[in-house]
Amino acid sequence: MMAICGIDFGTSNSTAGCMIDGRPALLPLEQGKATIPSALFYDYEEEAVYTGRAAIQGYLSGSEGRLLRSLKSVLGTSLMDATTEICNRPMGFRQILATFFNDLKQRAEAAGGEPLTQVVLGRPVQFVDDDAKADRLAQTTLEGIARDAGFHEIGFQFEPIAAAFDYEQQVTQEELALIVDIGGGTSDFSLIRLSPDRHRQVDRSADILANAGVHIGGTDFDRLLSLSEVMPLLGLGGRLAHKDAPVPSSYYHQLATWHTINFLYERKVKRELNEVLAEVADKATFMRLIKLVEERAGHQLAIAVEQAKIDACDSGHADVSLSMVEAGLRLAFDLPTLEAAIADAVASIDSTVALILQQAAISPEQVTTLFFTGGASGIPSLRHAVLGRFGHAKLVDGDRFGSVGTGLVIDAQRRYG
Repeated sequence: MMAICGIDFGTSNSTAGCMIDGRPALLPLEQGKATIPSALFYDYEEEAVYTGRAAIQGYLSGSEGRLLRSLKSVLGTSLMDATTEICNRPMGFRQILATFFNDLKQRAEAAGGEPLTQVVLGRPVQFVDDDAKADRLAQTTLEGIARDAGFHEIGFQFEPIAAAFDYEQQVTQEELALIVDIGGGTSDFSLIRLSPDRHRQVDRSADILANAGVHIGGTDFDRLLSLSEVMPLLGLGGRLAHKDAPVPSSYYHQLATWHTINFLYERKVKRELNEVLAEVADKATFMRLIKLVEERAGHQLAIAVEQAKIDACDSGHADVSLSMVEAGLRLAFDLPTLEAAIADAVASIDSTVALILQQAAISPEQVTTLFFTGGASGIPSLRHAVLGRFGHAKLVDGDRFGSVGTGLVIDAQRRYG
């Protein structure tokens, strides 16, 4: 029944799915693929809005406009009440999120051929760390966006629990599983008992021993790598010539963070950067930052850093081209360099694993299965840290980009089917 669906609105990528021929399936949303990048491009030349891969391609093609990624990261933050300039007009972030979400729903309906009215949406264990009020606000905001898009019944499920439901389809005996979901914006964990005998039950609360999460994910790894290795080539860490002070670091932090890059393109920032240029000791290096901002190439650099992170994990080596600011300028690095840059973040994630065991009063020896999912779950040092606690447990790698979405379809069918 196509009225029922599950939607994983992710920081980096999103999916939507429904039951087809009695089985949960993700729908083809763009170019025949089940995932769509959570991105918008406002094309000023064509006066059009593009989503997903088309948005990224529109930006990279050089069209004048605004690219926005990591849209989910603003939920529960003060940015939800802020506006940003789109084609010389202020636009609220809620409207921006709604634009992407509406398009996502329309794509799902077009792929399935019927309207969607009931949905289970995925959510992290914590939208915002240690702030219950902001966390509730984030969910309420997303629920309002979904209702405005035309959904009549809206439920939520923790993303790692949804991933567990996907894995449970292949379980042949009872298991105590730790679900490790390392996404683009958050790392989420669930300890849950899985069984072929209980997988059709609607109420699984008795099987869920604990949930935990921390607001660290793949985009944070990008940011930390960028700040550690790339931003010094643009002047981070430099000094002001006539003052015993460093070059202001706020510009670099904005440039390294997906959802704040566009703030560097405001008119006042150009004035500020030229004022800093007059004071900075190494003017040639700082001019690289100014050129990058003038060229509005921040997202181009962020995309290059993200790909380099992936390359380092896959092959052990990577490089980042900065030719957009200086011909021939490149940064080469290896996997140990990446892992050093993200070491503190990995330690925080590992501490969250220790926390969930403590919350559930479970010893590592009692965990029978580790189920990894999420786009950033392939980081070697992170996997090593988690696996080090559970030397005997069975390791299962799920669909990094599809397990949560598939599990949300299963949960939606249980609730509404």
